[in-house]
Amino acid sequence: MGESVSTSEKRKILSRQTKRNLVAYSFIAPNFIGFCVFTLIPMAFAFALGFMKWDGSNPVQFEGLGNFTRIFQDTFFKAALRNTIIYCLGTVPLTMIASLALAILLNQKIIGRGIFRTLAFFPYIASLVAITSVWKMLFHPTKGPINNILFNVFGVEQKNLPQWFSGGLVLLSMILFSVWKYMGYYMVIYLAGLQGISAELYEAAALDGADAWGKFRYVTWPQLRATTFFVVVMLTINCFKIYDVAVMLAGGGSGELTPSSTVLVYYIYQKAFVDWDLGYSSAVSMVLFVLVLIVTVVQFTIEAKQDR
Repeated sequence: MGESVSTSEKRKILSRQTKRNLVAYSFIAPNFIGFCVFTLIPMAFAFALGFMKWDGSNPVQFEGLGNFTRIFQDTFFKAALRNTIIYCLGTVPLTMIASLALAILLNQKIIGRGIFRTLAFFPYIASLVAITSVWKMLFHPTKGPINNILFNVFGVEQKNLPQWFSGGLVLLSMILFSVWKYMGYYMVIYLAGLQGISAELYEAAALDGADAWGKFRYVTWPQLRATTFFVVVMLTINCFKIYDVAVMLAGGGSGELTPSSTVLVYYIYQKAFVDWDLGYSSAVSMVLFVLVLIVTVVQFTIEAKQDR
């Protein structure tokens, strides 16, 4: 009799646990289904398509490694890869330095601190179309105030005024714009890290005779290492995915593909939805995925070694 009661209780417990699991799965299911439909399945399809030749209308043909070998002979791909790397090398450290400097400044007790924080964060939430229009007006070759200052104040000749959105200055304009737009977001992250540092550490450093630089070097920077690691990883991934700035700022929206303003994601879009070379664009996207994966793994490896 005792065994039958025990078995009955076990069944009740199992049924109760099953109900709890079903409730938990019901909360997870919508997000998981959305991830599968909009991320996992397209990724698998893109990976398979990288080995195919398809224009979206004719039958799919197996291409093997042809798309990948073609990449190494593509001058536009090489230009896009070079531009993307240069953009990353310029944007990541400048954004990190600017956001950290802003965070330290606006973490002090100054008048109007909340207003300044809002102003610094505003470019991040503002419409990209609006702020790129303002930026292009500021740096207009003939009517912009930046070139007018160079002409009227510094005496730069009209023919020597920089063309900010063409030639070799396109990447510089994209880097400066990206730093200005995104530094407010990472400033908020650094502010959270700064406010998590104990005041006792600064008091101990002051007792040891540390000045402002000493406090930053021996207290602030080591305490922000985890925050900085997060910022660098996120910045690097976002820089490799850059598309909207290239389209809106560098004249990509005109549909003209130029080596000076092409970045990898914009090149993938051009090959897929302008040239309708879907197999090749998928191969390029897989190369981009591998590059981002390698960079991220290297960053995590370096961080893990520093923690030992």
